[in-house]
Amino acid sequence: MIFMKILFMGTPDFASGVLESIIQAGHEIVLVVTQEDKPKGRGREVAFTPVKETALKYGLEVFQPHRIKDDEAVAKLKEYEADVFVVVAYGQILSKEILDMPKEICVNVHASLLPKYRGAAPIQWAVIDGEKYTGITTQRMAEGLDTGDIIETVEYELKSDETGGSLFERLMELAKELIVSTLSKIENGEVTYTKQEEEKSTYAKKLDKKLGNIDFSIEAERIERLIRGLNPWPSAYTSLNGKNIKFWRAEVIDKEFEGEYGEIVFISEDEMYIKTGKGTLSIVELQLEGKKRMYIQDFLRGNKLECGTVLGKQEVAKC
Repeated sequence: MIFMKILFMGTPDFASGVLESIIQAGHEIVLVVTQEDKPKGRGREVAFTPVKETALKYGLEVFQPHRIKDDEAVAKLKEYEADVFVVVAYGQILSKEILDMPKEICVNVHASLLPKYRGAAPIQWAVIDGEKYTGITTQRMAEGLDTGDIIETVEYELKSDETGGSLFERLMELAKELIVSTLSKIENGEVTYTKQEEEKSTYAKKLDKKLGNIDFSIEAERIERLIRGLNPWPSAYTSLNGKNIKFWRAEVIDKEFEGEYGEIVFISEDEMYIKTGKGTLSIVELQLEGKKRMYIQDFLRGNKLECGTVLGKQEVAKC
């Protein structure tokens, strides 16, 4: 087997796992390109990207241009005469000049079954939207956003309690296997390309914290999926008596109650139900601002709440 010279581009944890699998498969990584280091945490100390940490662990050269399209950055990439560029959640758009640079192709590893969920957050949106299946796609990169020809796919069936975090871990393992398979096909001249069906494309927009602000006027099933999809980040939340409260797990109760959207309509020693636009939400695990995560029964023992309290409002209404 002839191992190829790979130039790798990526930034987050998901990409670092794929990088490690390529290294372990025996390919030569001539350069690792990742985003710039950024301040992180309360102390705002500068932190390496996960890909940079992996690259340094293996003694690989790391390049962190501010803008990958700048002339100096483009000139540096050309120096390495790589056979293949592998791009995984790098975070910057590549120019046609860069896409045409490798001797073979630029391969992108994407966490969905393209053309569905093109864009920045395919993992979380698959959970939020209630998809039964998702997966990993390797594609030959094109100038459009995730529009390149499909090389290989692997499918995954979501579990009923799948979270954004658990799906991330499962798809990363599949991505690690698929990139090795795809690279093997490229080096052996066995790769085939399938054009995407444009009419089936959807877009997975970038996540932000505002997305987690729960709108209780929508159906309970949608809210429950939102809670799972945004776990662990950015999390689904509301407010209780002026304090932020995050919901980490919930269940849907097929029962309707009178009251306002967001109103606590039932409380016992170990249960709390909230009225929604359709159905009722039973909270399983939550976290009050400044406190640790806890199960609802532990929360209720330490916090006296009354039926009629409306979440998302400053004031407290009583039955």
